[in-house]
Amino acid sequence: MISNILFQLRHQPSDNKALKYFKEFFAFGFKEVLSCLFPAFIFCMLVVSKLLHIPGLPRYDFLLLACLAMQSFMVYTKLESKTELMVITLFHFIGLAMEIYKVSKGSWVYPEFSYLKVGNVPLYSGFMYASVGSYVCQAWRWFDLKITHWPGMVYATAISILIYANFFTLHYLPDVRWYITPLLIIVFWKTKVQFTTNSHQRSMPLVVSFLLIGFFIWVGENMATFLGAWKYASQHEGWKMVSLGKISSWFLLIVLSIVIIAQLKLARERVQAN
Repeated sequence: MISNILFQLRHQPSDNKALKYFKEFFAFGFKEVLSCLFPAFIFCMLVVSKLLHIPGLPRYDFLLLACLAMQSFMVYTKLESKTELMVITLFHFIGLAMEIYKVSKGSWVYPEFSYLKVGNVPLYSGFMYASVGSYVCQAWRWFDLKITHWPGMVYATAISILIYANFFTLHYLPDVRWYITPLLIIVFWKTKVQFTTNSHQRSMPLVVSFLLIGFFIWVGENMATFLGAWKYASQHEGWKMVSLGKISSWFLLIVLSIVIIAQLKLARERVQAN
């Protein structure tokens, strides 16, 4: 069914320019929806768990079971490959490690009870990072993503390590994100991501895609905190919009996701070429 919809959008003839642009815009939106399947599921479960109480099953543990079930479903239906599952699992542990550290420093809290917590962090929280990895993997497939002028493994990996390390060291040393950001722009200055909507291939600077994805994750973060997924210090007396400064955090964090997946995809392409 999905393939049929995309085929119709791609091959249905039209001489009307406005209709062509509408079809392309619709195709772009449709593929974004497909790419956001796992993140959208998590938000749905946040709503369900807010409204539905299951006796003996804490909300956070319900969310963990729901995420595990969804992840299994996506692999079983081949929406995600086993290789992509390994990548997404890596994001889960990277994110969980950061959550445990940040919660220990009082950056935010998970106020509800859970049997399945590590360091006051419910295990489901890692899936929120995993969902970002899932989005990138799905977008790579549906949009047939290609990256040009990649800066190379050394530079891309070095700046990713610097970004991740800063999330930990900023509690003891100065926060250097405003020095990392211009360095990031320099490293990826020529790098572009090409994507296909229906029959049209478009491109944009990769740094712009970092910013756009970071912004929409920030929007999602506002929704998640409103639904009680976690709380920042400013939200203990009632919900408040998440600080705009968090966009910079997500902007930098999405770099990790795309770098890891891009490195694996590019390495696989080189192996297949040989």
